[in-house]
Amino acid sequence: MADFLQVSTATADRESAEELARGAVRARRAAGAQVVGPVFSAFWHESEFGTGEEWQLLFKIRADQYAELERHLLEHHPWKNPEITAVPIVAGAPDYLRWLATNAAPEYGN
Repeated sequence: MADFLQVSTATADRESAEELARGAVRARRAAGAQVVGPVFSAFWHESEFGTGEEWQLLFKIRADQYAELERHLLEHHPWKNPEITAVPIVAGAPDYLRWLATNAAPEYGN
């Protein structure tokens, strides 16, 4: 299992994305978050094909914090069944990964 993950989700608007990003980082559920958008999405929802504009969020976390971040996102996300996925960070600049390890820690600075 990788030591670090990049977790993604999306929202319908920039305000919701920024609110989720700020909330997760302030709560120490992630070391950092990025909001990307708008992005075009094509999807199936309730058996119907749809398209739309979304704002993607990317969170950087320690792998052992995934469950906490997922709970946080499900609790605060404006959608009932949001996409929340994680991919391993298999390589990275050593200084960045040290920063990530330190700043993803809930006890950091408390």
